[in-house]
This record gives sequence, C-alpha cells and structure tokens, in this order.
Amino acid sequence: MADDADTPPTIDDSPLSLDDKLNLETGQIAWSELVRHFARGVVIKVLEGRDLVEVANCLARDDTNQLKLWLDDKSVARASDDDARDWTAREPDFWCVVTAPWVLVQEHNKTNPTVH
Repeated sequence: MADDADTPPTIDDSPLSLDDKLNLETGQIAWSELVRHFARGVVIKVLEGRDLVEVANCLARDDTNQLKLWLDDKSVARASDDDARDWTAREPDFWCVVTAPWVLVQEHNKTNPTVH
C-alpha cells in the first residue's frame, strides 16, 4: 500500500477557494481549438468587463439568480452562429475555463492580459 506522502496533491485536495481553483484552470485557446466545442453547443461567451472566473464560479455553484441577471444584460450568452462566423473571420484568441459541460470563453484582450 502506498504511503499518502508518496501521492502528489491535486487541485481538488488543496485548501484553495473555488475562484483560485478555477483561475488555475484558466488558459488561452485559439478559436480553431474551440470550433468542436461550439459544434456541440457548449460554448458560453463572456463579454469583456465581466470576470470570467466569477461567471465560472456561478455556473459551478448553480447560482441561477446571478446567471439570469448576466443573461438578461447579455454580458453572458451562449455563442451564436454569428459569433462563430465573426470568430472564424478574425481568429481571435480567448481566455477559457471549463465548468463541465460548459466551455466559457472571453476574447483575449492583449492590452490587459490578466484573467482575474
């Protein structure tokens, strides 16, 4: 039997907050890598100015009241065919975080490269 000291800790075992865990799982991705997720209908776009990690946190906690507010003000929305056409033409990079089954994306702002 393996000693617990031999087993490396995982993100799930750490005392980090949900925001910290999500922030560690956030990365950059190109539109070409997101196309297959868009085809599955699981891409959620988060507009610039809205905190990507905060939105992912709300999804993970199933905070429907807050999500409804963001959906209503259109700062969070399921990616549309028009979005896909625009992204295909421009090929932007995105910040991305997965909150299964959703893939949350926000266009990468090259002037302000921080996520959270």
